Amino acid sequence: QVQLVESGGGLVQAGGSLRLSCAASGRTFSSYVMGWFRQVPGKEREFVAAISWSGGTSYADSVKGRFTISRDNAKNTVYLQMNSLKPEDTAVYHCAARFGVVATNSANYPNWGQGTQVTVSS
Repeated sequence: QVQLVESGGGLVQAGGSLRLSCAASGRTFSSYVMGWFRQVPGKEREFVAAISWSGGTSYADSVKGRFTISRDNAKNTVYLQMNSLKPEDTAVYHCAARFGVVATNSANYPNWGQGTQVTVSS
């Protein structure tokens, strides 16, 4: 099992940028598919982006061209660079980990961090 800790959330104006980080414990980080999901109260957890162990990426249509997921296996860390932020990006952002192939369904990820709040003001 892997432990995940997110950081980097905060309050930003629309059009601004934030970079989220997710630090993972364990020696097998490079073998994991890493994903970012977000959730607002009363709604289901929503897929944002994912990156495979080899660097292949997948994005939700709502963030394509604005968000970039990357990973540094030497630092056991995955990042989410968020540019051109919109008020509708406001949510708690969670990172998640799984073995296997990239998945967009949160049910396919057994390992989760506690989340970091991102608030975008208009």
